[in-house]
Amino acid sequence: MADVILVTGGGRGIGAAVALLAAQRGFDVAVNYRTDERAASSVVDAVRATGMRATAIAGDVSKEPDIVRMFQQVDAFGTLAGLVNNAGVTGGFARVADLTAAALGRTLAVNVYGTILCSREAVKRLSTTWGGAGGAIVNVSSIAARLGAAGEYVHYAASKGAIDSFTVGLAREVAGEGVRVNAVSPGIVDTDIHAASGDPHRAKRLASTIPIGRAATANEVAATILWLLSPAASYVTGSIVDVGGGR
Repeated sequence: MADVILVTGGGRGIGAAVALLAAQRGFDVAVNYRTDERAASSVVDAVRATGMRATAIAGDVSKEPDIVRMFQQVDAFGTLAGLVNNAGVTGGFARVADLTAAALGRTLAVNVYGTILCSREAVKRLSTTWGGAGGAIVNVSSIAARLGAAGEYVHYAASKGAIDSFTVGLAREVAGEGVRVNAVSPGIVDTDIHAASGDPHRAKRLASTIPIGRAATANEVAATILWLLSPAASYVTGSIVDVGGGR
């Protein structure tokens, strides 16, 4: 039985790409989703087609009981080797002056609260202090944390800034316990997150602002995540790796 990688928000976009690439690299995969069971099941089918095992696990990462239950289901499925904290929301496009408390609350709950509590549960399973064999956590941040996303979603950028700080802090906290913690910081990625935020053509519209001349694909971001999960990155921890095409 292979080691298991848990991917939150694994039913679409970067998460789905990570799940499939993890399977191709020899991992079994637990695919977390909140509401879109059909999308998650499609990813599970694709993973199984590679010959690896997969399971779909429903759960809202903004809710602690869901997180605890999700990890219990992972325990029943196999031995956790890595966590990819991919689930995230933008909170919609809004200037700070127009931001609602509800949008801000949901953004922080999913992006920050969820990442931290999922990481807590992963550490309890991976850390040698807790009887684990070690492993890796990769958080999905955003170049918005560095650029600020003025006029679009400063609240989202701030949530990802929190993820960068958390990544560095947790990495230093568990470095001696066999757990590496890193983050990828994508720029503009051609996924449906833009449509979900109300601007489906954003990736194409902003392509000219990217030095490399185009948006990233989900597979390009996934490749970096899988490198960070792999033994090839054995001396890398506390790093924020830009995947932004030069932005």
